[in-house]
Amino acid sequence: MTWLKRLLGIMLLGAIVGTASVGAMYIYVRPELPDVSTLKDVQLQTPMRVYTADGKLISQFGEKRRIPLPIQDIPLKMKQAFIATEDSRFYQNPGIDPIGIIRAAINLVVTGKKSQGASTITQQVARNFFLTREKTYIRKIKEIFLALQIEHVLTKNEILDLYLNKIALGYRAYGVGAAAQVYYGKSVNQLTLAQIAMIAGLPKAPSALNPLHDPVRAKDRRNTVLGRMLEQGYIDKATYEKTRLEPLTATYHGAEIQVHAPYLAEMVRQQMEAKYGDKAYTRGLKVYTTVTAKRQLAAEHALRQNLLNYDQRHGFRGPIMHLWKAGKPELTHDQINHKLETLPNYAHLIAAAITQVDGQQAKAVLKGGKNITLNWDGMKWARRFITDSRQGKEPKQASDILAPGDVVWVTKEKDSDDYRLSQLPDASAAIIALNPQNGAIEAISGGFSYNQSKFNRATQARRQVGSNIKPFIYSNAFASGMTLATLVNDAPVNQWDQSLGVAWRPKNSPPVYAGPLRLRVALAESKNVVSVRLVRKMGIDSVIKHLELFGFNKDELPHNDTIALGSASLTPLQLVRGYATFANGGFLISPYFIDHVSDSTDQIIYQAQPKIACRYCDKSAKSPSIKELLSIKGNPLQQCPIQYANASQLAPRIISAQNAFLVAQAMHSVITGGGSWAHHTGWNGTGWRALTLHRDDLYGKSGTTNASRDAWFSGFAPGIVVTSWVGFDNFDRDLGHTSYNNNLGKDQVYGGEFGGKTAQPAWISLMREALKGVPEQPVPIPNGIVTVRIDDKTGLLSNKTDYTSRFEYFIDGTQPTQYARPNNAEHESIQDQIY
Repeated sequence: MTWLKRLLGIMLLGAIVGTASVGAMYIYVRPELPDVSTLKDVQLQTPMRVYTADGKLISQFGEKRRIPLPIQDIPLKMKQAFIATEDSRFYQNPGIDPIGIIRAAINLVVTGKKSQGASTITQQVARNFFLTREKTYIRKIKEIFLALQIEHVLTKNEILDLYLNKIALGYRAYGVGAAAQVYYGKSVNQLTLAQIAMIAGLPKAPSALNPLHDPVRAKDRRNTVLGRMLEQGYIDKATYEKTRLEPLTATYHGAEIQVHAPYLAEMVRQQMEAKYGDKAYTRGLKVYTTVTAKRQLAAEHALRQNLLNYDQRHGFRGPIMHLWKAGKPELTHDQINHKLETLPNYAHLIAAAITQVDGQQAKAVLKGGKNITLNWDGMKWARRFITDSRQGKEPKQASDILAPGDVVWVTKEKDSDDYRLSQLPDASAAIIALNPQNGAIEAISGGFSYNQSKFNRATQARRQVGSNIKPFIYSNAFASGMTLATLVNDAPVNQWDQSLGVAWRPKNSPPVYAGPLRLRVALAESKNVVSVRLVRKMGIDSVIKHLELFGFNKDELPHNDTIALGSASLTPLQLVRGYATFANGGFLISPYFIDHVSDSTDQIIYQAQPKIACRYCDKSAKSPSIKELLSIKGNPLQQCPIQYANASQLAPRIISAQNAFLVAQAMHSVITGGGSWAHHTGWNGTGWRALTLHRDDLYGKSGTTNASRDAWFSGFAPGIVVTSWVGFDNFDRDLGHTSYNNNLGKDQVYGGEFGGKTAQPAWISLMREALKGVPEQPVPIPNGIVTVRIDDKTGLLSNKTDYTSRFEYFIDGTQPTQYARPNNAEHESIQDQIY
């Protein structure tokens, strides 16, 4: 009994000392313990995601990838796998595992090593949210006390919820939702048991046990997890045996990008960082842009295909590199693929190594290991590039182009398994589409590939605009009292220019002169000397002042006659904004690209409030009645709701509706042309290629600068205005000239490069997709516009109804009052009207 009493006394003393020690340790660390109640309102660090207006993912930004999931959305087997592996007594223990702690202590005494952590899931939550991963006794003590406190604040399911969404699982994936996406490209409810077990094995060592880093160790760890699940009764023996034999299927999956728009994504990133700072990347913000998936994809395709077409007609610049030369040992298939894997990706170009050349065919290995054949139709274009204006002879067989060991770029043909020889374009391009009613950017691309160049030419490249400036100059002419029927002499200009100090001799391109021309025809045929005469008639100060109305900075505009030919340098964004005024009836809209932003709980924290261009709500002019609105073709109420009549919501009017209408009419002739082909008086506008769209509601203007260094096409259709540009980043390099390629047939493009040939095809391609299902809606005729029949040559009134006359639009009060004279006095009547 004495011995027993002593033992009990020692045990009691030990308990007292132990309790006192624990209490002392708690008192010691208590000031450093954080408030665990903050876990009730924890904000998990989640990346910023950028979406199209219709909810397609464009990009995501943030150091950590995380897809937070409520506990009820996580599969039962996923929860069981983690519990079996990390804390089998999770639902029974108080937040710490005394048995595990004693086992770890004994192991430490025996081995002298801290090899068993004994951390419960609750302790891991405490460490992940409040502590570091350093292995010190004081950190472990803090972890235990925090775990006990957490158990008093949260339920077991709430703890498990935090754990499964916070845990680091490798490759910047945090939480099971992100891990499922990173390793399998799936949501958690699509995972197999083997995939669940693989993820559940990662917390112990996310880097060392990662299936992408060490598949052997990862598979062993996965099978260990399955064994624990078997021990705990979560799976049966048959399931265990079947699942442990399954191969690893993990491969890296980036963010599930649905719409490729890297230039727009970067614009969003910069604006969000400016607004929210570094928190933009961690708050789980969802940014909904103004672009639609359909139009963005169409814009990307239009720009790339047009740039490839331009580049390929100028010749093949040769392979990227050589893996081996003739007579040298060839590389194996695996060696070839290893070399190809080191090459970057550029848009839809794929690296390929030529392994065999035979006749008009070549065999190759694609990056990724696939074997393909390049047929003659996919490579016969490849004349040798000499200069931008010279190409070599047409190839006759594949060996004229390629040799075994060459590494080249190829593209997959649309709707086919065939591949085509290609190359990374030297030239650059930009395309941008706006909604002319409110300035929303609906599609944008600043180059062929963001990997090739991060310079956004749509918003940053200031380039000379060439004849794309002319609609703005003609707008000034109409504001000065001229009309579409006003005659201006299309004849060479040879006058002293005091501002330049030389005799300036601008020329038409081509240098053909027609004599007196109506302004409608002059703009449609892009007559340079007519534009110069207009500027001189109105005065440079008047022209500059008018251009300022469209948002162009007067300090950046040339204050001399060269402005008539587009010597001003503007960005595509500035230019398309100006063209929107002609599309919307005279208003200056402000481009924007973020529609709204929501937080991680889907609450909207920002909503754009653009000013609306509403020709039917403008208080400065007579507004039509609802009945009149409904009678207008295309029902403008759908585009311009009557509630926008609030003046504070209206974009500022900068030119009259009548002025905008007359410019649009001239731009319509740029595409449709005029005259009578049957009577040999027909003529084409510079944008005639858009006739392939078979629509009568297209309005545009081409633009080409001196020496063809820049090619432009800008214009609009119902609900959309688009600017397309092509040029070299090197300002000294012009777009050149191509000769006829006998391998390609009669439909090929060749000759000099200019706006209608080089930039307009991308404009047409985008419009073709954007306007599918959109009914024709010609620009409505505003109040104050009248139509009269005029004589084609003189612009005066005509009594004739044949091919020599046409109906023309005029601002009421500016229509001609005289009739054209008989033929024998026609010359005199023209001289009376000409500028």
